[in-house]
Amino acid sequence: MIAFALTVLLTGRLGDPASRQVDTLGVVLIAVATLPLVARRREPLGVFVLTTAVSATMNALGYGLGPPIGPTLALFFVASDARTRQRWSLTAPVVLGMFALHVASTAVAHAGFPTDAVLFGTIVWGAAWLIGDQVRQRRVRVADLAERAQRAERELERERRLAAAEERTRIARDLHDSAAHAINVILVQAGAARLLQERNPAQVTDALTTIEDVARQTIGEIDDLVRRLRDGSDAPEAGPTVEPPVGLAAIPTLQALHRAAGFAVALRTSGTVTALSPSVDQAAYRILQEALTNAARYGTGAADVDIAYTRDRVEMAVINAVPPGPDPAARSGRGHGILGMRERAALLGGTVEADRQNGHFVVRASLPHPAETRQP
Repeated sequence: MIAFALTVLLTGRLGDPASRQVDTLGVVLIAVATLPLVARRREPLGVFVLTTAVSATMNALGYGLGPPIGPTLALFFVASDARTRQRWSLTAPVVLGMFALHVASTAVAHAGFPTDAVLFGTIVWGAAWLIGDQVRQRRVRVADLAERAQRAERELERERRLAAAEERTRIARDLHDSAAHAINVILVQAGAARLLQERNPAQVTDALTTIEDVARQTIGEIDDLVRRLRDGSDAPEAGPTVEPPVGLAAIPTLQALHRAAGFAVALRTSGTVTALSPSVDQAAYRILQEALTNAARYGTGAADVDIAYTRDRVEMAVINAVPPGPDPAARSGRGHGILGMRERAALLGGTVEADRQNGHFVVRASLPHPAETRQP
């Protein structure tokens, strides 16, 4: 309506004073040249063609060189429409053709080529096109930024889910390691208690005490692991302080537990003992724990543990004698224990090798030691 009112007020009042004044036909033509703008969002190019054709008709009938407000606004909406670039082969000739029609109608009304009117129309329509195109580009940029933000949010959510799944897998692996180790110790101690219940009651008491201690410790670990699985968080709840994750510093305790179960573990360390990152430290402990559990279950009473610190790696080996005969799945690399050790090492860029050599079973692990965690 604003475009209609402005066109009515300005037509015939600018340019040639002898131009035709607005009458009933002029009002009708002005209405047709401006009111279709209400459909600009549905079909901007069609609105531009209609308003420009009617405006050219007004020029040819001598209604004066008032500014073609309707066609100019319609051209702006054509330039700002997202579909324009997709159908450029149609839009460009239509726009140029309608501009030529408008110039021709003006020339007919003035019996000559209206240079000033052509220059003025070129500037006005060119400005309308440039402004509309800038609006379109801004919409595209805003939409692109919104899409990037949504994509980043989706990627972040996906990374959260992957991290949660990885954490749950790690916790499940810890649960397997802790339970397997505890059950093995309890099994050995229970067997010893059964055999010695009549000959050596004092040793039976020690065995039962060890079973109680290991069971209590394992229940505590399982409670903590299950709580973290349930909560989906690695942070402890409010309440009693939870022990920090175990690492190689706890190897002497592990060694004492096996010794109390009747399985001798000899520990040798070489190189400069270096503070490891928490992930490497815990993985190293769990690998040794699983290797010793397998050694106690399938070996012949003793194991040697070698830990070597180099400049950029920590190397570990667990060697124990095994009875003759085929290896069970747990010792041949097909069991969950050795597969779990390999997965732990692979997550950190390390390796685990397990093989039978000259009547001994050897588990070798190599874990990278990031430079930022080494002491100067």
